Amino acid sequence: QIPKDPVQQQLREFAALSQQLQRVHPNVLAKILKQGTVYQNEEIVVINKPYGVPVHGGPGVKNCIADVLPILAKMLENMRAEPLHLCHRLDKETTGVMVLARSKEAAEKIRLLFKTRQVEKFYWAIVLGDPDPAEGIVEIPIMEKEVQSHQSHYKMTLAPSYRLCPEDGKVVRIRRNRNAESAVTRYRRLAGASACSLLELQPITGVKHQIRVHLAYGLGCPILGDHKYSHWSKLAPQKLPELTLRRLKLEQSKARHLPLHLHAHRLCLPLGQPIELVCKLPLFFQKTLRKLELDIAED
Repeated sequence: QIPKDPVQQQLREFAALSQQLQRVHPNVLAKILKQGTVYQNEEIVVINKPYGVPVHGGPGVKNCIADVLPILAKMLENMRAEPLHLCHRLDKETTGVMVLARSKEAAEKIRLLFKTRQVEKFYWAIVLGDPDPAEGIVEIPIMEKEVQSHQSHYKMTLAPSYRLCPEDGKVVRIRRNRNAESAVTRYRRLAGASACSLLELQPITGVKHQIRVHLAYGLGCPILGDHKYSHWSKLAPQKLPELTLRRLKLEQSKARHLPLHLHAHRLCLPLGQPIELVCKLPLFFQKTLRKLELDIAED
């Protein structure tokens, strides 16, 4: 049954495509990654990671980037080549700049740069609502917690260091939870329209799902298509504002097909000379920007 509405058709095709990438032959996935190569030198290869492909394998994962790195290395080097090495990770639904190393030594060097926060990372995200203020820093520790609901599950969430005292309304410091990790995210609004905003984000730390949690629970502006962090206690599709649905020509009942709009846009790698790496936005992200009239000149 093909939906008559072109938008729903497009969303259905998009969901099918990301599932397809999970099922294709590893050689085909390696070829797609090769086509998405944005930079290479004797130490590194940089790809524009496609949507819906996990970096690591796991239960139910047929294809992942880690598994096709030896094939990709051969495609880039014509036959004999040492397999490429992962230097950092991106979530399955995140697109954009991904650095691979040509040798174990280079990989260790780059991993250390990430670990010691010497790599500058800039993401772009379309979010619901308007952050107030339009520019700032979210600095709230994050931890994983079990959500008690009809379907119990685990989520990352905020573990604030302060709370308001109910008696006198004063701010009091709370004892830090030993499972909480420090998390700092800089954000800046680039454009706003249709009850949404386009933000540039710079995670200073690298906690799991940090940007998604800081935006949804810290700023109250969840990422468009982030069905996991749009609610706390339930697993349900994101509820979209009327104006956003109208501009996207989408019914609320079909919102669950919306992909996560989070893109690793730019990365500055201090390898001798700093290397500036930029990945252009995926097509679905560009189309959403146009539909929502979030006008910005992309570098």
